[in-house]
Amino acid sequence: MGGVTSAPEPKGWYSRGNLPHFDAPGVVQSIGFRLADAVPLSLVEMWKQQLQVDRDTPANDPRMIGLRRKIDRYEDAGHGSCVLRDHRTATIVEKALLHFDRQRYGVIAWCVMPNHVHVMIEPYEGFTLPIILHSWKSYTAKEINKLLRKRGQFWIEEYHDRYIRNERHFHSMVAYIENNPVKAGLCQEARDWAFSSAKFNPREDGGRDARVPR
Repeated sequence: MGGVTSAPEPKGWYSRGNLPHFDAPGVVQSIGFRLADAVPLSLVEMWKQQLQVDRDTPANDPRMIGLRRKIDRYEDAGHGSCVLRDHRTATIVEKALLHFDRQRYGVIAWCVMPNHVHVMIEPYEGFTLPIILHSWKSYTAKEINKLLRKRGQFWIEEYHDRYIRNERHFHSMVAYIENNPVKAGLCQEARDWAFSSAKFNPREDGGRDARVPR
């Protein structure tokens, strides 16, 4: 898997499309991205109008949080083609997320859902979040479209990211990611989902979660 080139300068706060992003090495990020047909853009635009969300709405504004919740619920309901329900396609995505683990970023938690993906990483110096996302998306789109003999846009261009503020927030987001299949009614226990970090035991001998950045 290739396609990633180093980038000398992180962007800090910036915007691409309608979502704000924060990019800096060593800042743990919880990231979500979805299939192009998972949530119709027309529906997202309708929700934005209802909630009065625009390009200048801050990420922590209740209206933006409300929009994110609407999108999350719609994703979890299993709309669209849900091609990642196929173990072959989910395997391609999971392997892509882990391919450069401990080389260009540290992977902390992940979950490949039928129509979207959650992942938490710590980007390393020289590798920006946009470049990492581009590598994942371009490689997986090419491989899955080839496997399924399809063409056209596979992932939506935008993605959602939140930087992790503290250890409490860290544990909250790991639980959110790993329990997403349970919340969506796809399995009884988080560890039962085949394409998730929940299937591994992250604890060290002292009982501390080994994934917490030091």
